[in-house]
Amino acid sequence: MNTPPSPSGARPTGGPPVRLGALVPLTRPGWVEAGRHLLAGLDLAAREVDDAGGIDGRPLELLVRDTAADPERASAAVAELADLGVAAVVGEYHSVVARAAATRADALGVPFLCSSAVLDALTEEPTEWVARLPPVQSRGWRSYADFLLAAGRHRIAVVTQPSVYWATGTRVLREHLVSRGGTVLELDATALGPEALCDALADHGVTALLLLVGSPEPAVPIVRAVRADGRLADLLLGAPAGQPEFAGWAAELGADGAGIPFLRYLPEEFGPLGDRVGKELRERLGEAPSFVAFEGWDAVTVLAAALRSHGTDRAAVAGAWPRVAVEGTRGPIRFSRTPGTGVWQWTWAPVQVVDRDPADPGRFRVLHTG
Repeated sequence: MNTPPSPSGARPTGGPPVRLGALVPLTRPGWVEAGRHLLAGLDLAAREVDDAGGIDGRPLELLVRDTAADPERASAAVAELADLGVAAVVGEYHSVVARAAATRADALGVPFLCSSAVLDALTEEPTEWVARLPPVQSRGWRSYADFLLAAGRHRIAVVTQPSVYWATGTRVLREHLVSRGGTVLELDATALGPEALCDALADHGVTALLLLVGSPEPAVPIVRAVRADGRLADLLLGAPAGQPEFAGWAAELGADGAGIPFLRYLPEEFGPLGDRVGKELRERLGEAPSFVAFEGWDAVTVLAAALRSHGTDRAAVAGAWPRVAVEGTRGPIRFSRTPGTGVWQWTWAPVQVVDRDPADPGRFRVLHTG
């Protein structure tokens, strides 16, 4: 994967590399497609940092570790990377895994910039060592609930698997919808097969089913069963966690995977920086980059700015969170304290509800912003 050099063309001139640890799900049961997009963004930004002269003349080196969606593996990776002398750790897509990484980073005094995980409480206690780019789950999922209500969908069912992430999302939806006249029926994907699930949906007269489950299993069989059931022809399928974002969803489901609204964190329109990075990410990936790829690029760019302005000492990097100001691909990035998170948060990351256009599943339609 060749990256065109920046206009400066200034390569690092010497000195030992500045090391960053990168946590990425690259094998199953991790969401491999998300991991591939995240790594593309991380790597592109790191190469661009070097093309612009590195960190005070020193090259930036990414030490990538595969988390495979395993919290214990991620925690061990943070400890290993700390021993290898990284200045900071970046990445991770899965919220439960990111929480384990954040907890270990806090305990070891290693700065951790979470690129893509949204679970509100990344750490049990407030910490100065952790910052995060994506919007918190409660903000994004409340916006999704507002979309459902505006679309006239008040009788909601969620099909879930055991996970603190899915449980938290269900709670956010329930609190927001019920207070506005909606209802939420919870169905267990481990107890109901696709056909039994369809029977329950028909019996309860729900108007929307939200897929709070993994992909492709069991999400894809559930979608196929619902689409084939004439009783559910008017049912809205939704996937707030973003399963339909990736090309694998469209490849598995074709037209059945369209018209399923999901959350993504992109602006309504990109500026020149977002356009340029998007084109380069598309070349690397061989497909349209997801919001996760942009998150990866933004995360490394933020860390590079902190390293250049405050030095490579870990405490100095963590101390830079409230002071760093970076133009990211999706808007200006600054961190502040957000109640209920315990970490430094980019508060105003963009939030959209989008779907794949049934008339052209390769095209996305923006349905709601919040």
